[in-house]
Amino acid sequence: MRAHLGDRLVVESRRTGAARRDGEIVGLHHEDGTPPYDVRWSDTDDVTLVSPGPDAHIKHLEHGRSARESSPPDTGEAEAVSAAPRPAGTPGPGDIGRRVAVERRRRGLSREETARRARMSPEYLAYLEERSADPTMATLFRLADALGTTVTALRGSGVDLPPGQGHALLRPQLRDLRPEECRRLLSTHGVGRIAVSTPDGRPAVVPVNYETVEDAIVFRTTPDSVPAAAVGTEVAFEVDHVDEAMSQGWSVLAVGPANVVTEPDAVRGLAHRAHTDPWAGGAREMWVSIRPTRLTGRRITPADQ
Repeated sequence: MRAHLGDRLVVESRRTGAARRDGEIVGLHHEDGTPPYDVRWSDTDDVTLVSPGPDAHIKHLEHGRSARESSPPDTGEAEAVSAAPRPAGTPGPGDIGRRVAVERRRRGLSREETARRARMSPEYLAYLEERSADPTMATLFRLADALGTTVTALRGSGVDLPPGQGHALLRPQLRDLRPEECRRLLSTHGVGRIAVSTPDGRPAVVPVNYETVEDAIVFRTTPDSVPAAAVGTEVAFEVDHVDEAMSQGWSVLAVGPANVVTEPDAVRGLAHRAHTDPWAGGAREMWVSIRPTRLTGRRITPADQ
C-alpha cells in the first residue's frame, strides 16, 4: 500500500463491502508512501496515526479511484478518468491551492503558521499549494478560518459576483488614511482602476495592471485603448481591497497628470522590473506614468480597531 498527501484512506466492512470510515491523509512517515499515515477522519475531524489493516484501501486523489495491493489499477482506465472534463463552473484542484497561497502571502503568514492555525502538517499545505490537490470541505473550512476568509473565496465560486455582498459590521468605523499609508497600500503592484474622458467626451473607468516606481504609478497599454486617453490629462486612479469574510476594506484615490514614458532606458527599466504581464494580453508596449498630486483614502474596520 502506497499513498500521497491528500489521498483518502477508506475502511470498509468485511461483510458488506460498504465504507465504514474514511479520512484524508495529511501526513506521511516514509518517503515511499508506505504506512503508517496521519489521517484526518471525516466523521470526527481528529488526526490519528494509522497503520491500515486488510479492510482498508487508498482512494488516490489524482484519479478519484481506489487502489488495492491485490488488484493493481488499470492504467488505461486511470487515464480515461483523469481526462474526463470537469463540470462547468467547478474549480480545478490547483485553483484552490493557488488561492490559498495568494491569501496566505497577502496576510504575511508562513506555511508553518498557516498549517498550525489550520491544524494540518506544513507538508500537506505545501502539497496543496503546489500540486493539483482537492481538499475536503472540512479542510477548506479550517483553511478559510486560518486565513480569515471564506470557503467560497478559496473555491473561487464567487468570481463572477461583485465583492461586498456580505453583511455590514455591527459598529463599523470609517476613517481617513494619511498620505503615507495611502502610498504603502499603493506600493509595488496590483490591479487598479483609471478614470478618463474618452475622445468622444464620455467618461470611462477601466481596470489596469499597475506598478509603482518611486512616486509614480505606471501601467502598460496600447495607443488606441481607452486607458491611453489619459495621456496629457489629469486623471483619477483608484485601488481598493474588500475583505469579504470580515466585511471591511480600504480604498485609495490618486489624482494627477498622466504622461507617456518615452525615454528608452526608462522604458527598458520598467519592462525589466514589471512583476506581471497585463492580464488583457497582447502586445502592450506603451507605458503611461501618473504622478499623484493628491492622495486620499479610507478604511472600514470594526469600531474597536
